[in-house]
Amino acid sequence: MKVPTEIALRTGYTMPTLGLGVFENDECAEACKVALQNGYRMIDSARYYHNEAGVGLGARQSGINREDIFITSKIYHPEFGYDSTLRAVKDSIKNLGFGYYDLYLIHSPLTGKANRLATYKALQEAKAAGLVRCIGVSNYSGKHIDEIIEAGYELPDVNQVELHPFCQQRPIVEYCTKRNIVIQAYTPLVRGAMDHAVIQGLAKKYEKDAAQILIRWSLQKGFIPLPKSANEQRIISNGKVYDFEIAETDMALLDTLDRGADGAVTWNPVGAE
Repeated sequence: MKVPTEIALRTGYTMPTLGLGVFENDECAEACKVALQNGYRMIDSARYYHNEAGVGLGARQSGINREDIFITSKIYHPEFGYDSTLRAVKDSIKNLGFGYYDLYLIHSPLTGKANRLATYKALQEAKAAGLVRCIGVSNYSGKHIDEIIEAGYELPDVNQVELHPFCQQRPIVEYCTKRNIVIQAYTPLVRGAMDHAVIQGLAKKYEKDAAQILIRWSLQKGFIPLPKSANEQRIISNGKVYDFEIAETDMALLDTLDRGADGAVTWNPVGAE
């Protein structure tokens, strides 16, 4: 199956189908520069990780036009609330050093319904003001998105969740797919599980490395993977995933690895009240 290099969002903007996730460290700017100079066009940052300024610096150093880069950030729950969210978005833009974000997400559903909705309303205002082009959520289950719908707010463009063969988030994926909400996959490389026999067997079969198999699985499932790395060669290798196809039988084999919530390797707060 041919996987596109970008997809259209409900807003009409296009988003690349592969992005770089970045760490909170001094290597962030260099990682972004390397990624952008080697074909990546999307960078995923977050206020919690204090890497917005590094992303902006790396983007400028890359020589790639800002309009050709899709940059995301997220507001973390201590800043949730209407007024504080608007302040946070403006601070994020100051950190980035460019006038807007392509996508801005609510990092988690923590702190309760009222706070979630006030934060989302503020993101709608930020979008109307041109500070962000698209808005979305992260770690949301269907019930959290139902709150947005019931409040009469616009649907999120994106829901970013932990997603890989061991934690496939099937109820969330089904919910979002029915509503044309794009699924971004964080932790697509399953920290420490790449030595699994199935993954290693497929890597050998396709003459690819384990990370490329995991990223390609995500792409063929219709997700937008966001692999993290600060290593130049690994960043480049992780981007070389459009030149092969995993057979349907092998995709099905990877699908059998699902352990549901037990397969999560990060905080995965999708069940928050």
